[in-house]
Amino acid sequence: MHRPNPEALLPLSTPVLQVLLTLSDRDLHGYGIIGDVAERTDGDVHLSTSTLYGAIKRMMRDGLVGESGLQADSGADDQRRRYYRITDLGRSVLQAEAHRIERLAQMVRGKQFYPGAP
Repeated sequence: MHRPNPEALLPLSTPVLQVLLTLSDRDLHGYGIIGDVAERTDGDVHLSTSTLYGAIKRMMRDGLVGESGLQADSGADDQRRRYYRITDLGRSVLQAEAHRIERLAQMVRGKQFYPGAP
C-alpha cells in the first residue's frame, strides 16, 4: 500500500493542526477536543461543532485520524460519543508541520522582525 508523503498535506489549517495536537497524547471525543483546544490556546482558537466535525471527516478520509476503541463510561458519559485517535500518518503529518512552523519561526527570528528578537 502506498503511504502518502506527509509534506504533501501541508500546510495544515488551524482546526486540523489543533485537533492533531490535542489527539497527539490521548484519544478524545468531539466536545473534549473543543474544550482542550480552547483551554490550550487560552480561548484564541474556538472550534465550533460544525468546524470540528467537518475537519474530522476530512482527516478520517485522509487517514490522519480514526475512531478509537475507547467507550464512554456507562454512567458518566453519553454512550453515543465517538472517541478519536491520531494515526501513524497523522503523527507524521503533525511532526512535518511542526518542523515547517519551526523553520518559519527561525526565518522570522533571523530577520529580527518581532519585538524582543535577539
